[in-house]
Amino acid sequence: MNRVLTALALAAALVIPSLASAQASLKNPASLTEKAPATYKVKFDTSAGVFVIQVTREWAPLGADRFYNLVKNGWYDDTRFFRAIKGFMVQFGINGDPALNATWRNARIGVDSVKQGNKPMYISFAMGATPDTRTTQVFINYGDNSSLDKMGFASFGQVIEGQDVVMKINTEYGEGAPRGKGPEQGRIQGEGNAYLKKDFPRLDFIKKATIEK
Repeated sequence: MNRVLTALALAAALVIPSLASAQASLKNPASLTEKAPATYKVKFDTSAGVFVIQVTREWAPLGADRFYNLVKNGWYDDTRFFRAIKGFMVQFGINGDPALNATWRNARIGVDSVKQGNKPMYISFAMGATPDTRTTQVFINYGDNSSLDKMGFASFGQVIEGQDVVMKINTEYGEGAPRGKGPEQGRIQGEGNAYLKKDFPRLDFIKKATIEK
């Protein structure tokens, strides 16, 4: 029994510093610049089920690197699919912690040229008016959104497992305010999960995202 307890204590001691290190890194966007592998897979364990995205760095190197660093350090854990529009796309990537959102709001990455279109189940970074405004938000295309290609939305990966899970993500809230009745991004940034859990309790969410070994 003592040996078992000792083993568990050692395992906990290894995990806790790792989590603390990841949380500390998220407070310093400039520190998360690790180059991603040429290809890698990310497993998303969500309230709707499990799906896997395969990222190909050559498609959009800057986007692939940013996504790799965010996943590796737990950015997407316990975050909501806050904008899900049937036939169009599902968007996520605003953190549940308002303090972290404030830190990352201006942590922009450069521009990737569009090498892969916004095909069904392909993933791209969301952005503002121009491609140099990408930070942490991403979206998965439900339909053929090739009209987004000329606007600079560069796909960096695709869902290779669990496409049916992605299609099951709750779309009842639809578009966010002011265009729709869904969550308002400004309030998510400023209030985090507290706002979403209270006003949009049936949103699906990511339990944990991990780089597959």
